[in-house]
Amino acid sequence: MVQSPPTLRSLARSLGLSHATVSAALNGRGRVRADTARCVHAAAKAAGYHPNPLTSAVMSEVRRSRGSMVRAIIAVVDTTESDRPREMAGYIAEVMRGAEERGSALGFKIDPLVLGGRGVPRLRFDSVLRARGIRRVILLPAWHEPDVSYLDWGYFQGVYTDYVVEQPALPSIHPDHYRGMMLALQHLRALGYRRPGLFVGPHQNERIQYRWEAAFLAFVANFGDLAGAVPCLKSATANRGEFVQWFREYGPDVVVAHHPEALEWMTAAGASVPETHGFLSLDQLGCSFPCAGLDLRPSRIGALALEHITAQWHPQESGPSAEAVSTVSVMPRWVAGPTLRGMERTEAATAPIPLTFPRFSARAPLSQAG
Repeated sequence: MVQSPPTLRSLARSLGLSHATVSAALNGRGRVRADTARCVHAAAKAAGYHPNPLTSAVMSEVRRSRGSMVRAIIAVVDTTESDRPREMAGYIAEVMRGAEERGSALGFKIDPLVLGGRGVPRLRFDSVLRARGIRRVILLPAWHEPDVSYLDWGYFQGVYTDYVVEQPALPSIHPDHYRGMMLALQHLRALGYRRPGLFVGPHQNERIQYRWEAAFLAFVANFGDLAGAVPCLKSATANRGEFVQWFREYGPDVVVAHHPEALEWMTAAGASVPETHGFLSLDQLGCSFPCAGLDLRPSRIGALALEHITAQWHPQESGPSAEAVSTVSVMPRWVAGPTLRGMERTEAATAPIPLTFPRFSARAPLSQAG
């Protein structure tokens, strides 16, 4: 017969002590005689007793709140950046919404904070979090890599809702931009487009570690029915003249872009969308007009960030780990729209297209496979 694991109450009964005395001895609180504490620790070790970390966390919150209703607070922190693109606002709001809705469902209170500018000064941020009883922090996406090294990460725990953060290295949850690009190009190929062109800003390209460009180049290189490579336009200024020159010189039949203004510039260059050319947005949320594109699922990212930070809820687990930092990639979704031909057939446009790629023959010599 399988024995139940030892508990505080069973340990107290075997020692002939009260539950409160055993708990105080194991936690180092209260006035417990030294010989009694040693006896309790020895008995706990012999019985194989281990405290329940979830119970410990809840009781820690109860003690801090002096017996009031426990509703742990999680800070969701935005940063002030003067050069952040305006279209990021909608994306960030969706990440926040996902975190708030998931937090509410799990019984956690969300405290939105703005760091810098008219928000909380950086030098006071640590003390403000402590004063509000906050130990868990969700960082919203930043245009530049955020630096929150001034927080005492021996006390706090955090997660970042975008790509790399090294100051300090925190777990991150972000869109899978590489697979998202592959998904988009598969749809375009199925719709008959054979000369795609990628238009993306260099900083946007860099901050996602070139995943869009890498996937685009890999896709074009591995599908022989595409009509030649169109050089990627990586414009720092994203101006109309530069785009029109690139569009006319290389003649892409569909433009894949993160800049929604590219659709207007295509028209200026003589294109008729979707009759003669197609347009696909890499972040459909950032477009103010109906178009085909990718849903990067920011609300899902916010919800996963909330789940991640609450899964780590233990009073002794704070700060970034010295081990390899975990990352979670969220697969984007395809969104049909009128900027691609054939999109008037809704049922065909929304049907899933499997991600299939040319495969090397298992019997082919290595020299041929390369």
